[in-house]
Amino acid sequence: MIRTACGEAEAPKYAHIERERRWLVDPARRPALAEVPTVLIEDRYITGTRLRLRRMTAVSGACALKLTKKYDAADPLARPIVTAYLTAAEYAVFAALPAAALAKRRYLLIDCGASFSLDVFDGALAPLELCEIEWPDDAGLRALQPPAWAVREVSSDPRYQGAALAQNGAPQER
Repeated sequence: MIRTACGEAEAPKYAHIERERRWLVDPARRPALAEVPTVLIEDRYITGTRLRLRRMTAVSGACALKLTKKYDAADPLARPIVTAYLTAAEYAVFAALPAAALAKRRYLLIDCGASFSLDVFDGALAPLELCEIEWPDDAGLRALQPPAWAVREVSSDPRYQGAALAQNGAPQER
């Protein structure tokens, strides 16, 4: 159930379910990245909301601009999400709002036939590295084995969600 100021709704009307798992990465054990294409991701988590403004820039210079909302869910591996793609002018309106920002480089790595996204964080979050995978069905997602270079699963740890990282920095591991 999604709680709103007007009551409860079964699910956001235009949302789809994003099924995703995330792991901390040991940079010394993961594959080399020199020949792997990268995308620069710049996120802005708009203050006082669950909205994320994202600019994705490929090495080729191609750019995608989008506004996303991920809803709270009882299951952290499957949550409703809605995304709108924006023009540069629309992006500029949202970019002027107060927000916590982060930047990362995303690489696509294949491990045992599965495509993992590896996020290598820049700035204050460096040297943090996380890998994630999205999967179309719940059973397949839960059965998925992490890559050998994954250290620990953090899918259920809210400290590793993008907004928390942008606002609080990288968690101190015990």
